Amino acid sequence: MDLMTVLGAMIGSGVIFSVLYMSGMLKFLLNPEAIILIFGGTLGSVMIAYPWEALKFSWSSMKIVVFPPKRPPISVLIASIVRMSEIARRNGLEALTAEIPRLPHPFLADSAQMMLDGVDADVLHERMEHDINTTRLRHQQQSNIFSAAGTFAPIFGLLGTLVGVVQVLRNIQNPQMMGSSMAIAMTASFYGIFSANFVFLPIASKLNYYSDEDILSREIIAKGVLAVYNGDVPWLVSKKLEGYLSLALRRKARMAAAAKK
Repeated sequence: MDLMTVLGAMIGSGVIFSVLYMSGMLKFLLNPEAIILIFGGTLGSVMIAYPWEALKFSWSSMKIVVFPPKRPPISVLIASIVRMSEIARRNGLEALTAEIPRLPHPFLADSAQMMLDGVDADVLHERMEHDINTTRLRHQQQSNIFSAAGTFAPIFGLLGTLVGVVQVLRNIQNPQMMGSSMAIAMTASFYGIFSANFVFLPIASKLNYYSDEDILSREIIAKGVLAVYNGDVPWLVSKKLEGYLSLALRRKARMAAAAKK
């Protein structure tokens, strides 16, 4: 479970709930008309913007935000590839057969198996690049869905506000109807802004972060497997992959700096 996602959801919802409760506004937010307009309209727009082939994975993407997949650290991947290089240099590529079940990443195991099957180095490189590009596209597609929802929701909130204002003007001589119409106008804006900035856009950002981690791991594996296939010495393999480790550390440093602002 991603502890930061859970804590962030608890803190954010707790703060908003407390402020609304203390201001006496909480009872006015349970407005079915505004809820239907914002979330129904956003869902409809997303369905228009993306086909079912992309939308059917959205629920799985939402679960990943809370329960991220277990991925080995970059340092573990590099150590495994360097060990493969040592075994290959000492005993030949065939000796890696026993290592495949113990490899920490499925993509590394698949790539190593293709190498042992005698796939040409150029073909192997092409297939690994295709896998990386396909994975990147799939991840980007899912994050874009939630980014689009975060764009649509505030617009529907504005639409709800306009509908409420029109109803207020139509019932300007009926104070009771004016109050209910004004409630729609205000709650629609709240739900639109709240859902975009507390649900949809944070999910998209977290998916982008996990995507970057996954793509970086696959790039390291592709680089390392080709180095092993070409017979590079373990020291050289390690040096080639250390640049990716530095890149990973720099990305984490930028993420930490951005979180402090």
